[in-house]
Amino acid sequence: MKLNTIKRTAICISLLAAVSCTDNFEEINTNPNGITQELLEQDFNHIKGSFGPMFNNIIVLTPEWKYQVQQGLQGDIWSGYMATGTAFRGGTNNTTYDLVDGWNGFAWGSAYGDVMFNAYNVEQKAKGKYDQFYALSLILKVEGMHRITDTYGPIVYSKFGTTDPVIAYDSQDEVYNQMFKELDIAVAELTKRVDANEASTFVTTDLSSYKGDYKQWVKFANSLRLRLAMRIVKKNPTLAKAEAEKAITQKYGVMTVNADTFKVVSPTYNNPIATISAAWGDIRMSADMESIMGGYADPRLPIFFNTSVQFPGQFKGVRTGIEIAAKADHVDFSAIGPIVNSKEIVLMNTAEVYLLRAEGALRGWNMGGTAQSLYEMGITASFDQHGVSGATAYIADNVKTAKAYVDPNFPANNGAALNNVTVAWDVAATNEVKLQKIITQKWIAGFPEGQEAWSEYRRTGYPKLLPVLKNTSGGKIDSNLGVRRVNFVQSEKDGNAGGVATGLTKLGGADTGGTRLWWDTTGPNF
Repeated sequence: MKLNTIKRTAICISLLAAVSCTDNFEEINTNPNGITQELLEQDFNHIKGSFGPMFNNIIVLTPEWKYQVQQGLQGDIWSGYMATGTAFRGGTNNTTYDLVDGWNGFAWGSAYGDVMFNAYNVEQKAKGKYDQFYALSLILKVEGMHRITDTYGPIVYSKFGTTDPVIAYDSQDEVYNQMFKELDIAVAELTKRVDANEASTFVTTDLSSYKGDYKQWVKFANSLRLRLAMRIVKKNPTLAKAEAEKAITQKYGVMTVNADTFKVVSPTYNNPIATISAAWGDIRMSADMESIMGGYADPRLPIFFNTSVQFPGQFKGVRTGIEIAAKADHVDFSAIGPIVNSKEIVLMNTAEVYLLRAEGALRGWNMGGTAQSLYEMGITASFDQHGVSGATAYIADNVKTAKAYVDPNFPANNGAALNNVTVAWDVAATNEVKLQKIITQKWIAGFPEGQEAWSEYRRTGYPKLLPVLKNTSGGKIDSNLGVRRVNFVQSEKDGNAGGVATGLTKLGGADTGGTRLWWDTTGPNF
């Protein structure tokens, strides 16, 4: 199938696209300078150009406002990581559970316009011919698109690029099964090349911290498999265990040292959160972060957040879902700290992998260690990642817990501490309490990548977060459960209505933010 026959609605999904979509893809894709295909294929240039947009739009790096609506006012808020003191749309918006379609289409638009489109392009040009590039594109595709199915539920996946008049959606379990198979292909191909000691052809194209190292990419793919396996544990525990153990036992394994952390390293763009927080004043530390990290007196606090301007020396967070009269009410609370003052954007770190393994071990899986040892190694990895000392004392603390949240300007926003577990491992505790400890530490260690934290909160219910005080969803979203998903996007409803209908059937509930995803069940964690 030719690129110019891909159904327009599968690509023309960005609500404010920089270039409008047209039917003449062939003309657009013709090189105006008349470079021959032979010249273009030298050094794989006809393939390499597709990777930059993939790297730069798993999380949108530029412009900053697009990141803000793609993730900043979605996962970053709903995960309990950050909060805003800006009353967008008169205070009726995502933060108060009135989901804004004009914002929530951008995650879909970036994923399909930049990640899926370019992964498809690499597949067409490289599969069966230059399979190292195909393998790498599959890993990026899975990293980008699992975030999308974890946001919306059923999505266009296996049918992307078809000429069908209706592009059907895949259910979440279908998407996950295909992603596991794609990781199989990628790991097998790159492992073969590592075993052969083959020189990488991806060095100058790789915008990650791996600099083209195939072995590192295999470890990332295995770690990503482990993440996806844990996501489905309550729906398909047999497959979850098999995929998790496959990740651990693969010859090159998963991330084990901080050099394995997967980061997008942009030569030109800074982390967009830095601008949104420091320059715009639109994002601040959350009340949940103040309650949990503040209660633990966590040594990572000065890396994650700045102290308050209004209350010098204190870390002050803002509660999500409150009545906001003016931006000035909370703008001098804690901004996001030096963790975002970098051109490196972390998408998966080694601490997360250890903590995933800790949960697997808690479930009786072969994770190469005990739940306690892996839990403590995860915390230590996070401290080391940020150059912070004191991990040993922190891990041993069996006294400190979360503290009550106090808004010194508006006492009506105060809230009692909810996530009342200590850091220290307790062998005698129930599995539920042990899991709460693991997920709480994974939540801290993953900051500031809010999409993954939001997904794990929905899957496990941990850490326990403060409920919104102002709920403008009209009864669609429970204040205590929070947002479970994002509505299907308007561009798809307009251009692929039949496809959306298939997605709604597979969703199994109303197209609202209160409907749980396939893996987000009401059942117990054990």
